[in-house]
Amino acid sequence: MTQPVPPVGVCMTGSGAALPERVLTNAQLAEMVDTSDDWIRSRTGIQERRLVNPSQDSVASLATLAAQRAIAQAGLAAAELDLIILATSTTDDLFGTAAQVQARLGAQRAVAFDLVAACSGFVFGLVTASQYIHTGAYSKVLLIGADALSRWVDWGDRRTCILFGDGAGAVVLQASDRNHLLGWELRSDGQGHGLLNIAYNQDQGRFGSITMNGQEVYRFAVRCVPEAIAKALHQAELAIKDVDWLILHQANQRIIDAVVERLHLPPERAVSNMGAYGNTSAASIPIALAEWVAQGKILPGHLVAACGFGAGLSWGAAVWRWGRVDAKEKNAKPYFV
Repeated sequence: MTQPVPPVGVCMTGSGAALPERVLTNAQLAEMVDTSDDWIRSRTGIQERRLVNPSQDSVASLATLAAQRAIAQAGLAAAELDLIILATSTTDDLFGTAAQVQARLGAQRAVAFDLVAACSGFVFGLVTASQYIHTGAYSKVLLIGADALSRWVDWGDRRTCILFGDGAGAVVLQASDRNHLLGWELRSDGQGHGLLNIAYNQDQGRFGSITMNGQEVYRFAVRCVPEAIAKALHQAELAIKDVDWLILHQANQRIIDAVVERLHLPPERAVSNMGAYGNTSAASIPIALAEWVAQGKILPGHLVAACGFGAGLSWGAAVWRWGRVDAKEKNAKPYFV
């Protein structure tokens, strides 16, 4: 009788990020629409954002650079990768961008595909990647979150144009004898689709710009995010007091503050960098992770809880321990720019 194969553990061994050089400040935005630096900061916490330069940046180029940094930190070569998952809602090509990244990296043996779950994309991708490792199908997986939402912003709509920026973040996941992805919870509610979308206009024959009902999205996030995090922690047999770092999707500082209050988590444990980058959709969590790792704040063994939420509607939480917990000395130098 054939014995069942035991599940394989998952370990997150590398992180990296990449951001465009072009900066758009609140003061510059105030010259374009009826707004002000004080108005934007007080309502969102955002001070500036990075935007792709059409002549030199793309989702593929940012994703590739973030991936290279994550792979280097993990101590791997691109040719060793088995799988590449690119979480993006702003693909360079409607047929997919992941394969372009695979080619740019020189990861010839890796299968590559795009995953679309908007601002929840990184967490959805994390859970998807882990399943391939758990079953033994693949042992080295690259997960990237990359978006260029500035391409889809109506720069005359002050309700949305103030929010979004571009960037990419990546992590490497590897098979391990110890499982460090401890719990997760994924959810969707298509009845809320109209609250945040980039819809296809049949009459015009093209996609439109980002539309959003900000108040309802806020209510949705503050209601659903704490519950998802609590369920992921329960699955991990842990409590909020065990969390070293909370990384929420960087959508709005008010949302982060409200979730932290509802979870009764010390505010200093909540990662926030949206002031510099704005809402980068699927890239926001891995960018924040890479930055905190590079600054020596997130260390091997630290317990990280993350939650993405947004269009779909979709939301998802995951809990993991960062790095090679049982071999700290093997961790390579962090990469972040």
